[in-house]
Amino acid sequence: MYRYTTRPRPTTARLQTEIETETFVRDAPTVLAYAALACWTFWLYAFGPALTLLRAELGFSYTLLGVYELLWAAGTALSAVGFVWVARRLARGALLWCSALATVLGAGLFTLGRSTAATLLGAVVFGLAGTTMLTVVQAVLSDRHGDRRDRALTEANVGAGASAVFAPLVLGALAATAVGWRATFVLPAAVLVLLYLRYRRQPLPAAPRPATARGDGGLPLACWLFAVLTAVSSAIEFCLVYFGPQLLIHAGMSVAAASTALSSNYLGILIGRLLGARLTRRPDRAVVLLYASLAVTGPSFVLFWLTDQPALAVLGLFLCGVGIANLYPLALALTLGAAGGQEDRANARTQLILGVVAGVSPFLLGSLADRYGLVTAFALEPVLIGGCLLLLWGGLRARRTST
Repeated sequence: MYRYTTRPRPTTARLQTEIETETFVRDAPTVLAYAALACWTFWLYAFGPALTLLRAELGFSYTLLGVYELLWAAGTALSAVGFVWVARRLARGALLWCSALATVLGAGLFTLGRSTAATLLGAVVFGLAGTTMLTVVQAVLSDRHGDRRDRALTEANVGAGASAVFAPLVLGALAATAVGWRATFVLPAAVLVLLYLRYRRQPLPAAPRPATARGDGGLPLACWLFAVLTAVSSAIEFCLVYFGPQLLIHAGMSVAAASTALSSNYLGILIGRLLGARLTRRPDRAVVLLYASLAVTGPSFVLFWLTDQPALAVLGLFLCGVGIANLYPLALALTLGAAGGQEDRANARTQLILGVVAGVSPFLLGSLADRYGLVTAFALEPVLIGGCLLLLWGGLRARRTST
């Protein structure tokens, strides 16, 4: 008597999941978008440390140092305000390459300018053109992958996380050599030139037409709530980046050690995004992963915030990075998914809100620290984390109501 078994036939739901997982294709537009985003993020995370070196050369005040960040943010706001208008008149490819060229010019002004005025102008162009490039990259991924934009945006931000880790290290290494720190800003420009030579004739997905007759009207409430969620989740990261080393110093670390320890947060972000890229291979996981990310971020921040032991503080900072890692790409995916065919408008409005919230939050934290002390001021972070939970819940509720 022979015994044999047959493989069970997959259920309809399982078969559908397998099909959706397999149909995600990293084609030429996707690879181009991933690489362009990594270039922009490399510049972004090199900009802050470069300002410290530039100040040592030009001898400007701390107040003027803040003006560079302010002008960068102003360029970001201008980009967000004008993106929809420009996107209606230029194809995706033309907008991508024009913004990439302008970003290279901004990097050139910032690094080669020998006066404060020239470098300040470079900061404005940098923020304006770079944010435009970021926005069009996100638009290309959304256009190309539709409902699977969560996976595409999460994978794209893996490269961004790697750039966040390596950009300050490369800048510091080159600053210690005869080549100088300015060579750091040439590297993304060189990569963009290679990308242009390889992909200049590659057609990119066209912007989708509004799905409803109200395409020129306002964005749905769910989209606005998810856009604010995207901005507030970024503010959590910016507050840690700007003031995390100061809290490590308060815990007993030296200035040099505290600055170096910040890389643990970037490493956590990179590892978190690698995990996120794997988990989003299956569709419809964005909401669960967002809740899980916030659940990791909250306790990790409390560990970093309240401990007086440097080793535990660094561990908390690392775990915060793991939790924060996927907040931005997943929240942005929800924002674009709730846009009702107005993805370009939602994309631009998100960048505008992000520029305001991410700029105001560190300023508010610093003001609170001057008045009440740094440890007390960091109570702002749990407020932001709780705000993210409320915004996520409210956005999901509004999305269900509108369907």
